[in-house]
Amino acid sequence: MAATRRSRASSGSGKGAADAAQTRGFEPDQLEHLYRSMLVIRRFEEKAGQLYGMGLIGGFCHLYIGQEAVVVGLQCLARPGDSIITSYRDHGHMLATGMDPKGVMAELTGRATGYSKGKGGSMHMFSREKGFFGGHGIVGAQVPLGTGLGFAHKYTEDGGICFCYLGDGAVNQGQVYESFNMAALWSLPVVYVIENNKYGMGTSVERASAPGDLSQRGASYGIPGKAINGMNVLEVIEGAGEAVEHVRAGNGPYLLDLKTYRYRGHSMSDPAKYRTKEEVSKIRSESDPIDQLKKRLLDDGVFDEDHLKEIDKQVKGIIGEAAEFAQNSPEPDPAELWTDVLVDA
Repeated sequence: MAATRRSRASSGSGKGAADAAQTRGFEPDQLEHLYRSMLVIRRFEEKAGQLYGMGLIGGFCHLYIGQEAVVVGLQCLARPGDSIITSYRDHGHMLATGMDPKGVMAELTGRATGYSKGKGGSMHMFSREKGFFGGHGIVGAQVPLGTGLGFAHKYTEDGGICFCYLGDGAVNQGQVYESFNMAALWSLPVVYVIENNKYGMGTSVERASAPGDLSQRGASYGIPGKAINGMNVLEVIEGAGEAVEHVRAGNGPYLLDLKTYRYRGHSMSDPAKYRTKEEVSKIRSESDPIDQLKKRLLDDGVFDEDHLKEIDKQVKGIIGEAAEFAQNSPEPDPAELWTDVLVDA
């Protein structure tokens, strides 16, 4: 992420902290990176929500608050040369790949300094440099595109794999299963990640999908699957490791069902009256991904409270700078309406 990392040794913790961290195979600096990365996404999305309320962000805006452990955990398993594609709830994925919060916020506010020159907004920004291919507004449409990215990795033999994210609402789309069939048939290197936040727009997964394990939706094509607790970043990394190794070894695609939860509505215009406040509060108090990792870091003595507060202070500074940069950036020149329409190939 944009901020620097500090190891356990510099935080004043003792040898016991290192031993505690290593019991799960994570070094203190890795744990700090995970904590900082999730916090960057959380603070960024909170600020985006504020700017939307102020009228500085237009159009659709889907926040990732509550789901941070999914993309942060999986991104720890990614390598340079891999590709990532997702749907419209995409700010967290951008930040996890290392895209600059300033450029992401500038795009949200429609400024010329944004990743798509202020012309794409929340759902349509990209970074070939970081291997991030969107951000797509049509439900499920990113899945055939992600399958195509997997085909490109195999065809060019570049050693990369594609992490293709979709929601529980998209998993019933026909194009998803056409993609599964093609990926299995050609043994394409794709990790399909269902971010199962329990609600597709306003409909619960229980009402939208026939009973059964979503991770087994690829079974008829011979695609192995696994369900993972998507609210715990350490469990995401450990649980998804097998899938990533399977795909990297040339064994074809793998399907993951990450059980997560979004705290906000489907988009900023959604009052989320289809669920109770008690339900949201219960999950926030018992399963929040950032609070869970924070508790582990403190209980294991990896870091003390002061160090974690300092991280939060640094992160808030980064996000504050991003918001200021966006608001001070110019809007696109009207002539930009005619650029980036066609590509000479």
